[in-house]
Amino acid sequence: MINKIARSIEDALGDVKDGSTILIGGFGTAGIPDELIEGLNAQGAKDLTVVNNNAGNGEVGLAALLKAGRVRKIICSFPRQADSQVFDALYRSGKLELELVPQGNLAERIRAAGAGIGAFFSPTGHGTELARNADGSARETREINGKHYVLEMPIYGDVALIKAEQGDRWGNLIYRKAARNFGPVMATAAKKTVASVHEIVELGALNPEHIVTPGIFVSHIVKIDRVATSAGGFKKAV
Repeated sequence: MINKIARSIEDALGDVKDGSTILIGGFGTAGIPDELIEGLNAQGAKDLTVVNNNAGNGEVGLAALLKAGRVRKIICSFPRQADSQVFDALYRSGKLELELVPQGNLAERIRAAGAGIGAFFSPTGHGTELARNADGSARETREINGKHYVLEMPIYGDVALIKAEQGDRWGNLIYRKAARNFGPVMATAAKKTVASVHEIVELGALNPEHIVTPGIFVSHIVKIDRVATSAGGFKKAV
């Protein structure tokens, strides 16, 4: 019997290895799988490459993972924000590598990995420093129908950590509004996908037309209590 419901976050992430590439869903703070990131931090894997839309907020979640020294390199679109002090300090001191990728290219490079596309040409970044490799060498370019393009390579993940709204024991997932963002493409591009969900429903309860990520792309789901913020700013499980 297929049952992808993990007993705990620890069980779901127990086999993450040092040096892994971790795809983490979320756009800003929408759809960030905070509990899974905290679990990865506690698990202890190090020398990680993290792929995310940004480089963390404040000193929690992804920022806490960076601060703990678990991450060697981050691939993202928006590394600097008003509260990105952890990233700033690590990057400026040379303790963290950065690969800056335009957001559309980031999504398409992840999608390409999941779709089995070897590489693709994109016009974004042509003629800028983003069209260079990490060692400073120029990337391959091509003129197509009078327009200039830069060769982009897929981004594969060893593990994807994503946040969904509902799931069943087969791992089928439904998302909530903007929390969907990078989750679906990341699930297809990783060898292993762990999804947090707020509700686990009976098999067959999810409308097939509403399922965004089929269970074939999901390794484990973990139920997480929804957290609400009270009028006083305190968080509580609901």
